[in-house]
Amino acid sequence: MTDTSLAGRILVVDDERNIRRTLRMVLEGEGATVLEASTGEEALAALEGAEPIEVVITDVMMPGISGLELLEKLAGAAGGTPDVPVILISGHATVDDAVKATRLGAFDFFEKPLARDRVIVSVRNALRQFASDAQTRKLRTRIRGEIIGESKPVASMLAQIAKVGSTKARVLVTGESGSGKELVARAIHEASDRRDAEFVKVNCAAIPRELIESELFGHERGAFTGATAQKKGLFEVASSGTIFLDEIGDMSLGAQAKVLRVLQSGELMRVGGNKLIEVDVRVLAATHRNLQEQVQAGEFREDLFFRLNVVPIRVPPLRDRVEDIPLLALHFIDVAAADNGVAPKRLSPAALDALRSHDWPGNIRELRNVIERMVILSDGDIELDDVPEEVQGASAEAAVGEDSLLDLNGAAVPEGMTLREFREAVERAFIRKRLIENDWNVSRTATSLGVERTHLHKKMKLLGIQRGS
Repeated sequence: MTDTSLAGRILVVDDERNIRRTLRMVLEGEGATVLEASTGEEALAALEGAEPIEVVITDVMMPGISGLELLEKLAGAAGGTPDVPVILISGHATVDDAVKATRLGAFDFFEKPLARDRVIVSVRNALRQFASDAQTRKLRTRIRGEIIGESKPVASMLAQIAKVGSTKARVLVTGESGSGKELVARAIHEASDRRDAEFVKVNCAAIPRELIESELFGHERGAFTGATAQKKGLFEVASSGTIFLDEIGDMSLGAQAKVLRVLQSGELMRVGGNKLIEVDVRVLAATHRNLQEQVQAGEFREDLFFRLNVVPIRVPPLRDRVEDIPLLALHFIDVAAADNGVAPKRLSPAALDALRSHDWPGNIRELRNVIERMVILSDGDIELDDVPEEVQGASAEAAVGEDSLLDLNGAAVPEGMTLREFREAVERAFIRKRLIENDWNVSRTATSLGVERTHLHKKMKLLGIQRGS
């Protein structure tokens, strides 16, 4: 049976005492807890209280902070949409007021005199919306975990995790080494109803091929030399929870066949055993390899690939999310300082620019290691000189000079400059020259270069190109 009561905390904001009293009587009669405020200022103070307000009903026209201004403040504090549903009421509403209220994210807007039934229906729907949004916020907090970043690729990935987490679907996580595939798998587990059960990670590349079947499926006593006791496999350990098969592209074809049987039947047999064991386990897998190419080469079973690749999630490499480097760097500085008993340190703008300009082939793992090294070795705050030479590609470019890069004609290249550093420097100079020629119009420049506009934007971010630089 659906709950039709208005059990929730509702804030009524109106400078007319009779309106507040009428709304209180209607809402409390339906089971709500009602708080009152006669001004927008009082409302803001009430919203900062310890107990959360679940719905705000506010008059539009009030002395001091108006209802629209209150809505605008709440929308601004929440980053564009109020965290609490706001219902606006007015005795003198205009079309402009309604349009502005909608643009600011008002949940509902209606005129006085108030119709009792409409108030009840609107508040009930607003309470449901608040409960749904609160659940979504909890979910996002759980799945984010150590996934740090506000870039579009990360936001898109988190949205995928939120959608797939609560399902039973198998997920294949792909991405370069060090990009954070395990964090994504853990976030999916945390977003599921299995979060209180085991999350078991298996690094398929680290287990010798002759032992992987015993590790995954267990063995009976005497199954092979050294099997002195019965042992549960990791699939059994993970039953009711999640098993994460990391680097599954390195798994032998024999083990792949047995994993496929578990996925098909939900049953396994220990090595040396003759009894089928039922397991209830969600399977997540990850790889930095191209499994489709491995299938074509006969190195990976096609039927297993299709079983695992129900929902593919790609983890973006760090070079595709350069805008996240400042947040990641600050986080890793705090972690490294705490782990190593070092005083917190700041990162200079020049050092941060060097981190932004590096292409990070080792992705997040490489960035974390570099940050920890700088935290330990720097005498004070982290300056450009503390950044390892292999990360300071921009300094080598400065030694050559952008103009000369476009017309080297056999001129000497500074000693120690790597091919990657030279290539990036030439590319940076060439793109910058074309941008200047096109008066920094990105669309025209992309056309002249024969690339997509989005690709050029990514290149500009990666190479640190901006107008005036």
